[in-house]
Amino acid sequence: MSAMPDLRIRPATLADDEPLARLDRAAWSPLHAVLPRPRPGEPFFTERSGPDEILVAELDGGVVGYLRLAPATPLESNAHVLQIRGLAVAEEARGKGVGRALLRAAQEEARRRGARRLTLRVLAHNTPARTLYESEGFVVEGILPEEFLLDGKYVDDVLMGRSLV
Repeated sequence: MSAMPDLRIRPATLADDEPLARLDRAAWSPLHAVLPRPRPGEPFFTERSGPDEILVAELDGGVVGYLRLAPATPLESNAHVLQIRGLAVAEEARGKGVGRALLRAAQEEARRRGARRLTLRVLAHNTPARTLYESEGFVVEGILPEEFLLDGKYVDDVLMGRSLV
């Protein structure tokens, strides 16, 4: 499930709240974030998004990344589609295959849960993420032009997806 021997991808636990919150604050960037930077002391897990939605990447025993995998919608007719709703890798772990390992683990987990499709949304100007997603079989399925106003600039929201069957 991992790209390197000391890299481990595992389900999150409640004990991961603080390390994930720290990572989320440190990894925040206008390149990929549409929400304000998380505040110090703000918990990572919420009533709407708990550990059951999170895959954690550990490198040498430390939390260096996460991926949030959740139903695309609450509709039963859409239950076969899961969506990646967040992916973050610590600065010091970038370029080491952590993001790719998380994406591959998400695909395995989605298949295990019976999903037929995996989707995500990415900002158009986030070229590194788009390149990674494309290299893992995701294709552009739609573009929402000027969907977000970030730092005074309008940014397209790119919808990507891939089949799991």
